[in-house]
Amino acid sequence: MKQIIALGGGGFSMEPENPLLDSYILSQSKEDNPKICFIPTASGDADNYIARFYDFFKTQNCKPTHLSLFNPPTRDLEDFILKQDIIYVGGGNTKNLLVLWREWGLDKILKKAWEKGIVLAGISAGAICWFEESITDSYGDGLEPIQCLGFLNGSHCPHYDGEKDRRPSYHHLIKSQLIKAGIAADDGVAIHYIDDEIAKIVSSRPKAKAYQVILENKVVEKQLPTEFLGKL
Repeated sequence: MKQIIALGGGGFSMEPENPLLDSYILSQSKEDNPKICFIPTASGDADNYIARFYDFFKTQNCKPTHLSLFNPPTRDLEDFILKQDIIYVGGGNTKNLLVLWREWGLDKILKKAWEKGIVLAGISAGAICWFEESITDSYGDGLEPIQCLGFLNGSHCPHYDGEKDRRPSYHHLIKSQLIKAGIAADDGVAIHYIDDEIAKIVSSRPKAKAYQVILENKVVEKQLPTEFLGKL
């Protein structure tokens, strides 16, 4: 069973006092004490980001570790990755993430991990990287299209309600056919794919939603069923 969990926003880096999405990710592993590896490439392996990962996950029933491409723990990255139960990719610059992953062959290793059944998860850059295309601010001023890994079909837009330019820019790129139609997620939403299809959409915020965004002469949004993981 192939699994990808794409977070539009939230998790330990955005909601340190709200563990709902990260607990959901941990619960998708078949292991009682899963090995979870953080890949912070998109942030340039920022020390503070890595520290926040450990601050949260060391209190959970799991075995946290991380993979730095600036200070790799081993020459055999494939062996290191394929021994994990969950891969959690952080946010940051998607363009740099993709360049470095391809240079190191990590894109191919992660595809093997996905096909093996290791859960792939991530937030923002760590969410859009799995799709064919997305919208990114990696190039500097403004939001532009970017070609990603293509494990999942279509495009993805995170931070749909969290950044004022995301929604109109995503609509414009789809309308202009610069990127394919796809799925948008508010901050606090995780889209769980099993074998290439959406199996479930969950949220850590009561009003946060996900949307299918398509082109039918004009751009059309369809709100998708989203399960709030907390108590109302």
